[in-house]
Amino acid sequence: MGQLWPPLLLLLLWGWGAGAEQGTQPFSIRIEGDVTLGGLFPVHARGPAGVPCGEVKKEKGIHRMEAMLYALDQINADPQLLPNLTLGARILDTCSRDTYALEQSLTFVQALIQKDTSDVRCTDGRPPLFTRPERVVAVVGASASSVSIMVANVLRLFAIPQISYASTAPELSDNNRYDYFSRVVPPDSYQAQAMLDVVKALGWNYVSTLASEGNYGESGVEAFVQISREAGGVCIAQSMKIPREPRAGEFDKLIKRLMETPNARGIIIFANEDDIKRVLEAARRANLTGHFLWVGSDSWGSKISPILRQEEVAEGAVTILPKRASIDGFDQYFTSRSLENNRRNIWFAEFWEDDFKCKLTRPGTQPEEAARKCTGEERIGRDSTYEQEGKVQFVIDAVYTMAHALHSMHLDLCPGAPGLCERMDPVDGHTLLHYIRGVSFNGSAGTPVMFNENGDAPGRYDIFQYQLTNTTAPGYKAIGQWTEYLRLNIEEMQWSGGQQDIPSSVCSLPCGPGERKKMVKGVPCCWHCELCDGYQYQLDEFTCETCPFDMRPSPNRTACRPTPIVKLEWSSPWAVLPVCLAMGGILGTTFVVVTFVRHNDTPIVRASGRELSYVLLTGIFLIYAITFLMIAEPGVVVCAARRLFLGLGMALSYSALLTKTNRIYRIFEQGKKSVTPPRFISPTSQLAITFSLSAVQLVGALAWLGALPPHSVIDYEEQRVPNPEAARGVLKCDMSDLSLICCLGYSLVLMVTCTVYAVKARGVPETFNEAKPIGFTMYTTCIVWLAFVPIFFGTAQSAEKIYIQTLTLTVSMSLSASVSLGMLYVPKVYVIIFHPEQNVAKRKRSFKAAATALSASTRLSQKGGGRQNGADAAPAGK
Repeated sequence: MGQLWPPLLLLLLWGWGAGAEQGTQPFSIRIEGDVTLGGLFPVHARGPAGVPCGEVKKEKGIHRMEAMLYALDQINADPQLLPNLTLGARILDTCSRDTYALEQSLTFVQALIQKDTSDVRCTDGRPPLFTRPERVVAVVGASASSVSIMVANVLRLFAIPQISYASTAPELSDNNRYDYFSRVVPPDSYQAQAMLDVVKALGWNYVSTLASEGNYGESGVEAFVQISREAGGVCIAQSMKIPREPRAGEFDKLIKRLMETPNARGIIIFANEDDIKRVLEAARRANLTGHFLWVGSDSWGSKISPILRQEEVAEGAVTILPKRASIDGFDQYFTSRSLENNRRNIWFAEFWEDDFKCKLTRPGTQPEEAARKCTGEERIGRDSTYEQEGKVQFVIDAVYTMAHALHSMHLDLCPGAPGLCERMDPVDGHTLLHYIRGVSFNGSAGTPVMFNENGDAPGRYDIFQYQLTNTTAPGYKAIGQWTEYLRLNIEEMQWSGGQQDIPSSVCSLPCGPGERKKMVKGVPCCWHCELCDGYQYQLDEFTCETCPFDMRPSPNRTACRPTPIVKLEWSSPWAVLPVCLAMGGILGTTFVVVTFVRHNDTPIVRASGRELSYVLLTGIFLIYAITFLMIAEPGVVVCAARRLFLGLGMALSYSALLTKTNRIYRIFEQGKKSVTPPRFISPTSQLAITFSLSAVQLVGALAWLGALPPHSVIDYEEQRVPNPEAARGVLKCDMSDLSLICCLGYSLVLMVTCTVYAVKARGVPETFNEAKPIGFTMYTTCIVWLAFVPIFFGTAQSAEKIYIQTLTLTVSMSLSASVSLGMLYVPKVYVIIFHPEQNVAKRKRSFKAAATALSASTRLSQKGGGRQNGADAAPAGK
């Protein structure tokens, strides 16, 4: 582009120069002075197709242009600033069009162009006399960024410094391309940062952008997007552009597209006044009043025109405006202007007609009959509304910047000289630029005026909000300011309908406690919330971790807490039945033992086999006692006692029963074959056999204790149910289900063997009723233990496993003990207590019945069993 400018410029200059020679020089304001400043102002709006200029712009055009004239008057009247030097001006109209402004700005460089007039002669043959155009040393302007960019590309070729009072496009901060450009307003990059800070302060992270096509809108949005991307925390849902020449329905389509992301309610808008107004109208037509949350740039600022008759749609809009102040001196100056005292402004008559809605009579024209005729006695602010335009302050500061730079330059280059010295005639643009960038003074509003290395002014903004309710008068209310950082009064903000709560503009709501963010790919501000389930807790906002095995998540799943420890308590309902059975069994067993001891020498006790009966009753007692060990709190001693006595009691009982059943079976089987008594049927032998069988269980238990010392453990898996709130750690002994069954396995083998012998001995004569109770006892016991196995293993996966299995085991053991006690000893105790007379003739009846039943068995019995205190071979009698 830079390579195309010189030939393009030559072409424009040639055409412009030809037009100038023919008297078509553009309209301008000329003020004589020692040093001439150029001025570019949008005095007129853009005209329709084919017409460069439209209607007059009162505020942006006339107010700003008069501000330059006012500043020149103040400087020329100031004896301290540029003494003995007068500032002049050449002011042009840009008509709010960049191409037209480029053509007009060529006026500023005509004095620098050397024209070859050697072949030009007057009609009389004499060489022509050309009026030398004034030399413009610097330019104040332009307003729109697109115009300033176009003009800056020309002025830099001729080293003419330029200071803008309103152009804020970030592109103009490029000191390589626009090295002669400066501005007294901050660039949009500062503005974009301020707007981003506002968005963050409101808690928004998902917004859309809307820009008018052109340098201002597109550069502003680009700066906002870039800064938000670098800072993070804010995502752009959509970024849309308003065409220069929008077609019918274009704005309705824009609103419809914005609603494709309804959560992005915040709209960052860099657009001109007309586009802002039409966007608001389209939102109202779509019945979306109160939905969008507008954040407007300085083009919206605190202006009424963009929101006129759209107040409800604009309610709550937050706008930004470079910090400014109303200049009282300019108000006095401008309101005193009239047709008589302001003839230097060639556009003032046009402004007069538009401001007072009247028509002036001009020579050669006929006034319209319906139009009111201007009297010339009208006064600004009295007969028309007047409010100082927002950029007046910056126009004055731009002119004063030129004056201070020229003053410093004059002091350095022409010390003591009353006017321009040779070193400043002509003024060197590059040197003047150096002094411009070095100025530092308090401007018209009292704020410092200075520039950075790129020619940008520091960023100072006021933050406004348009409010309708709860205010003395609807309008813009200052709610904060931005000077490198944001100061925002949130409590003073109001939104649609007067609500105080800040509406949201977020892609996703914050996740609750115990929920992690699952990010949406490519959109860092959008996510789905997933609950940390099971035994997981929220490690950070993106991660769920499983709690350690001995812990469970807290109720809100933000941390882990120890899992409660439980054990079978004495007060538990699960312990009531086992304890009652055990207590009853122990009392019953004790009663039987006491009874037997008291009647130790009675025939019925002796016939029962006293020695084995006491062993059997000891085993039954241990079986009942093990219930208390199973319910007691697990510890080293308790766990050791469980291992030792759990199987020992049953081993003693079933060893005694097996020995007794085997003895009966062998005696009667031997009696059928011969009169020789079987071996090992004496009481001593019976005890030896019983203790030998029981010793296997005892040795095995002791070996287990030695190999794996007992200890208690906390089982966190047993009650690790799906609901962590119900999870418990179970305090128990280090006995698995398999080891428990192995501990009882030997006793179960004895029980089955005893049952087999009981079946074999079922043919013993009825008078020998000791075998039959043993048989019934074993049959019942087998049924009890057959029921125990499926119940015990069927509850292995239950959350109540510890309770059910303990209950099942203790009840089964107590029932089997009770069956043995009840069938084998209760009848004997009953006879001893309630029928003691049966003991007197017991032995005679026993031997008589035995002789009658089996003579061979009688002899065998007399030789072997009779000498043994009438052991089990003796009939008990009926």
